[in-house]
Amino acid sequence: MSAGGGTKAILAALGANAGIAVAKFVGFLVTGSSSMLAEAVHSVADTANQGLLLLGGRTAKRRATPEHPFGYGRDRYFYSFIVALMLFSLGSVFAIYEGIHKLEEPEPLTSPIVAVIILVVAVGLEGFSFRTAMAESRPVKGSLSWWQFIRQAKVPELPVVLLEDTGALIGLVLALGGVGLTVLTGDPVWDAVGTLCIGTLLGVIAIILIIEMKSLLIGEGAATPVLSRIVGELESGGAVERVIHVKTLYLGPEELMVAAKLAFTPGLPLEGVATAIDEVEARVRAAIPEARVIYLEPDLDRTPLTSTS
Repeated sequence: MSAGGGTKAILAALGANAGIAVAKFVGFLVTGSSSMLAEAVHSVADTANQGLLLLGGRTAKRRATPEHPFGYGRDRYFYSFIVALMLFSLGSVFAIYEGIHKLEEPEPLTSPIVAVIILVVAVGLEGFSFRTAMAESRPVKGSLSWWQFIRQAKVPELPVVLLEDTGALIGLVLALGGVGLTVLTGDPVWDAVGTLCIGTLLGVIAIILIIEMKSLLIGEGAATPVLSRIVGELESGGAVERVIHVKTLYLGPEELMVAAKLAFTPGLPLEGVATAIDEVEARVRAAIPEARVIYLEPDLDRTPLTSTS
């Protein structure tokens, strides 16, 4: 996986979630808290998700084949989409089911202090994972806001880990609230309410990820600033009069395909056209390193001239 894939952030999240999952299951067995059980299943799902992200980064490195001539870069989008589905099914749906079950049949908590200690420790571990993900994301994010980064990023792993960690931290606070209110009021219904809130939160995050990963799987083009730079580089040579039309498509997180029809100067010899195309390709690749696949079609400018009085 490339540096842009956020391997460090994924490994930090993997280690944190695996340890937290074990601790939460122990806490559930001791206390019987449904919030703790929902959080334990959530951590198991997150641990599996990080494994899938690492697997996607590995399979995306496979060489191109005649059957897949543009390579396997979109494997990273596919596995990130599976992660979103798992977060929804194993995290959200299970938590909502457990919350409804506990509302119908409330059960008192035993040794709630154990749950509180485990949740506080989990907050610290998740905070470390979240801070690592933010540090890995900042160089890629640039001047974008965090929400813009999540919506526009072509590297899927970092937005996935960021949203997972955000959901995990908020979920832990909700679980603490549910357990704390249950202890203060003596009413186990608050534990069930906390579980339902965790399920709803995970559902919202999962839906956001599903929408974004689906868009990447279908195929996204370059963002407007990148497209403007591409057009500028295409038109900067003396032999190119203008770009008739241009289309872009991300074949993977760091591989952009550019296809354009260019209007060349009339009367330019074949050798001149070939030289001009080579120069244009070199300029585009120098300005946009991810533009690795470029197809350029030469043409004449047939735009009708406007008459002047």
